[in-house]
Order: sequence, then C-alpha cells, then structure tokens
Amino acid sequence: MQENRLWMLLLLLSFYVSAQTKGVVVDESGKPIPYVNIWVENENIGTTSEENGAFSITASANKNLLFSILGFEKRIIKASEVSNVVLKATSFQLDEVVIARRFETRKLEIGQINNSVLEAFDNGPRIDVKFFPYDASYKKTRFIKKVSILTDSRIDNATVKIHFYKVDSNGFPGEELLTKDFIVNLQKGVVRNGFDLTNLNLKMPKTGIFIGFEKLIIAKNKLEKTIVNSNTGKTTTQILYYPFVLYNYVEKDFLYTFSGGKWNRQMNDKSAGLVEKFKAYEPAINLVLTN
Repeated sequence: MQENRLWMLLLLLSFYVSAQTKGVVVDESGKPIPYVNIWVENENIGTTSEENGAFSITASANKNLLFSILGFEKRIIKASEVSNVVLKATSFQLDEVVIARRFETRKLEIGQINNSVLEAFDNGPRIDVKFFPYDASYKKTRFIKKVSILTDSRIDNATVKIHFYKVDSNGFPGEELLTKDFIVNLQKGVVRNGFDLTNLNLKMPKTGIFIGFEKLIIAKNKLEKTIVNSNTGKTTTQILYYPFVLYNYVEKDFLYTFSGGKWNRQMNDKSAGLVEKFKAYEPAINLVLTN
C-alpha cells in the first residue's frame, strides 16, 4: 500500500514539474535576442525565441535547456532557472581579408536530383542538412553564388534560417562558415526559393559543405487549423509551423540531423551485413557556383 502511494506521488510530481517553461533571452546589455535555438538536452523537444526574446517550452524543471545562436556563446541551463537567460557575445578572431577578383562568367548548379520522389514534411524544430562533396572541377567555379530550397508554405513570408557548415574531422557538420545567422523569408505555395550569397564571399571548401535548414518555431510561422471529427463531432485544434520543406528520396551513405542539442548520424550498420547505401529523405537544396 505504501509503495502504491509512493508511486502515485511520483506520477503527480512528474506531471506537476513537466509543464510550460517560459523565459526571455537577452544579451549582456539586456537587449532581446530573437530566433535563438532552444532544446531540451538529449530530447527531441525544441523551440525558438520570438522577436522580443520570449520563449515557451515543455520541460521538467530538472531538465537542461541548451541555448544557441550564431554570434553568442552556447549556454546550458536548468529549466527551473531560465526566466531570464543572458547570452554572451562571441569574440571572433578575424582572418586577414583577401579581396578575390570575381568574374561570374561561369555558373554551375550542383545538388539537383532528377526523377526523384518529393515529399513535404513538418520537420519540427530539428535541423536537416544536405551534404555537397567537393569535386576537382569546382576549381573553376569556387564561389558559392546562390542557395535555393524547395518549400511548401500556406503562409506568406515564413521566416527560416539557412546554415552553412564545414566538415569536421569525423565527417559530421562542424563549424559554421558564417558568424551571423542567415535569416530569410519564403514565398507562399510550392516554390523554389533562391537567395543570392554574393556578399557573403563564401567559397566551396575542399572538404565539402553541409547546407542546413532550420524551421523557426515562432508565432509568425504558426497556423492553427480547426478539425471536426465526422463521427463524434468533437472539435480539435491542429497547430502547424510553416514552411514545410520538400525532400528527395535518394540513396545515401549517411544522413545527419540536429536534435536534442547535438548532431545525430543515420547510416547502415555494416557489421550486420547491410549494403553500404540506404534510402533516405534529404532536403531539396541546390547550390549555384560561379567563378
């Protein structure tokens, strides 16, 4: 009997502490920081801070929350202590600036997939990436001029981040090539959205590059839909965050996803005798290179 009471107490306590945790993210001067990536550590639960720095996330008080955004140091804080999160600006050691002459007389599109299956998914708060390996022929078109992404959106001007990652020593997405988030607005409908990267002066790394898409879990991107059950007449509200990215169903050696505050790699288990490649969904992202 005593054991039953203890079990019920633990259940009630768990229900009580696993609730909406709210707070605000600011810099050292107290200025709100918008679009901060916020994760429950090691869990697939995440959100994004609003333009005023405010956020809300479902997390038990004893869980760790990870806060990250380009230009600021990452922080891991207990959910019970996040009413006011202060992020410290990152100090960058600037490399020597080399002005390279650009001609833009050649263009090469890479990453396009022919005769592939396209599917639209609500990828939640995670970051999915596409890997672009380096080829010796890119020497003649070494600058990244444009990135395009195929999306399906039911709202105008959905706001998202696009990430550009180097490849680390283990083959995972590593350091970001930019020092500030690349935030863009997408068109409504099923559209290939293209963005000019000329001013970023990005070059194709010889180790390849990962391009990632991060959906922002913010009010601006939210669409609520009322659904009525035809059998019971019961009404429920479905909440969706746009845009949906379209994915190609292709053969891959590996696939990387960022969730729970870390990168996760999906690949076949060679020790189990499986073939090296496997079928997986990869975001429909293309690059245009130029000279």
